[in-house]
Amino acid sequence: MRRLLPRAYPGVTFSFLPADIISQILNFGSPAPIDIQVAGPNQGGNYAYASQLLRKVQLIPGIADTRIQQATTYPQFTVSVDRTRAAELGITEGDVTNSVVANLSGTSQVAPTYWLNPRNGVSYAVVAQTPQYRMTSLNDLGNLMVTGKTGEAQILGGLATIKRGVGNAVVSHYNIEPLFDIYATTQGRDLGAVAAQINSIVHQTAKEVPKGSQVTVRGQVQTMNSAFMGLGLGLIAAIVLIYLLIVVNFHSWSDAFVIVTALPAALAGIVWMLFITHTPLSVPALTGAILCMGVATANSILVVTFARERLAITGNALVAAMEAGFTRFRPVLMTALAMIIGMLPMALGLGDGGEQNAPLGRAVIGGLMCATIATLLFVPVVFSLVHRNDKAPEDHKLSGSGESHVH
Repeated sequence: MRRLLPRAYPGVTFSFLPADIISQILNFGSPAPIDIQVAGPNQGGNYAYASQLLRKVQLIPGIADTRIQQATTYPQFTVSVDRTRAAELGITEGDVTNSVVANLSGTSQVAPTYWLNPRNGVSYAVVAQTPQYRMTSLNDLGNLMVTGKTGEAQILGGLATIKRGVGNAVVSHYNIEPLFDIYATTQGRDLGAVAAQINSIVHQTAKEVPKGSQVTVRGQVQTMNSAFMGLGLGLIAAIVLIYLLIVVNFHSWSDAFVIVTALPAALAGIVWMLFITHTPLSVPALTGAILCMGVATANSILVVTFARERLAITGNALVAAMEAGFTRFRPVLMTALAMIIGMLPMALGLGDGGEQNAPLGRAVIGGLMCATIATLLFVPVVFSLVHRNDKAPEDHKLSGSGESHVH
């Protein structure tokens, strides 16, 4: 449709509004997910800059329906009232405006009138308007009758001069300042990649922005950036909170550090899985990352807890780490496999709307695959290095027969 319509109707700008309610909500009322606003007092300079920016944005791969919402060459008629002549006849500019609007758009715009049906109690709007077939030229418009407060009708052509011209079809404001909107959407490419290139173009042309004006990228892009920032901070806060909780539980800063050493591997696995599946970073993917952090930490706690117990008995950190890796191999592997198998249908995106939550499943699977390997191989190594100088208490040392003394 985007290719065929411009060929069939040259010179016409086409755009496709979002059909689903979710996209409309995320756009915050904008007709497109990408809204580049150029706001400032210099309307002429802002439009020139917006036109230049539009040409550069149109070159971005995967972008579609690019246009400036506020047209400045919209055909219009300018009615210039001769105030002296009108005052002599007792007619004001308001009378002229009301008469023109009533004849062209109907009396409902200036003086709404309703008729109440006494039979059913329903009110009906009564609108009077000059038939459109009688308004085909400037002469017809000039022959309109204008009525003042005195009730005398005068011909519009005798009170005002009517000229053809062009003007703004839409005048938009944000925080009182006039602005121009560059709307665009994506096709065959994710919003994040397109938004990154748009931000790069905006930064490159920052010196060309008229004095006193500012350029802001809004719409769904703004929502996406806010969500990413919130979830990114949430991911960092989750890691810090997990670390502090482990410190409180184990009464050791070093053991808490050993446990969280599996988390970088989980993050690497998430990035790796999203990369090989060509899945863009999204809110579900970040949610899956937070979920993966919890499972990876739980598996590391299993290994480190057992290693601490064996260290207290054997007094050898290397032996304790190896025993923890071998003994906890099956529980850790079963926990990870159960989570991976459970997330597999979601990661495949099967069924209607499955692609929406597929990034969550892929992030969890990729993170757990790498985190499990790190938990079973890397965490015991770090534990043995951190506790290489620790010795077992005297009451837990093994006797020559291999039995420990219990007091």
